[in-house]
Amino acid sequence: MVRFKKIYIETTNICNLSCNFCPKTSRKLGFMDVDSFDKIINKVKRYTNHIYLHLMGEPFLNRNLECFLNIAKKENIKVNITSNGTLINNVKEVLINSGSVRQVNISLHSFEANENNIDFYDYLNNVLNFINEANEKSDIICALRLWNIDSEDLKANNNLNLKIIKIIENKLNIEFSLVDALIEKRGIKLKDRVYLNMAEKFSWPDSNISLISEEVFCHGLRDQIGILLDGTVVPCCLDSEGNIPLGNIFKEDLEDIINSKRARNIYDGFSRRRAVEELCKRCGYAKRHFN
Repeated sequence: MVRFKKIYIETTNICNLSCNFCPKTSRKLGFMDVDSFDKIINKVKRYTNHIYLHLMGEPFLNRNLECFLNIAKKENIKVNITSNGTLINNVKEVLINSGSVRQVNISLHSFEANENNIDFYDYLNNVLNFINEANEKSDIICALRLWNIDSEDLKANNNLNLKIIKIIENKLNIEFSLVDALIEKRGIKLKDRVYLNMAEKFSWPDSNISLISEEVFCHGLRDQIGILLDGTVVPCCLDSEGNIPLGNIFKEDLEDIINSKRARNIYDGFSRRRAVEELCKRCGYAKRHFN
């Protein structure tokens, strides 16, 4: 039986921000209910020990978050969450006390990619206060992301990066220069269970853009799959529109879905370092990691 390192579950495709780097979905907007989440967990629990509450949308908007975490805990599944961090004060007690949350990734680059009514210092202080509290009271791993470095192809919003890095240094009592450390490498361990990761901005796969490359490798269907809000199973977390539907978790067994002809063709293609789906040929992220 195939085992995945992680399975992405989209508990909402609604977000409270509108980041210029994030594609806008044309799918019906909504929130996953507890019964649907429970059904998904029962179908995927034999295939992974880790779920990610992330595809599109802001997971902290779903009021069922605590119930989701309780279901995962009951099935001994660890939960990883990616968030823009703006709602962290609303959920921090739920996260810290859950017993099922393994890691919280916070995309700090979301702030500068929006016209915000949120005060920059309040936002960053709330995020860093959560990290200090989570570090003290739980085993949660916290990863701060600044995925907005300029690349050869894309210009990013990153004017605040130096200010953000200095505040992180002070607020988390970092005893070394983050600026100097980031010259050497993009991923840094700040302290026990706290990390800062910087990366270039990338273009999301889009079937309407010109072909990027057929020569790519992806961990989709190898290490991961994604499940959209309506139950559609997709090969990876970047198929934001469900352009490569492999089946529906509410209607089919996962074993049948991942062993379908289309799924096998995708998997075998990547084994040969070839993309067989048009969307995959237009994925900047896959190409970045292939180089």
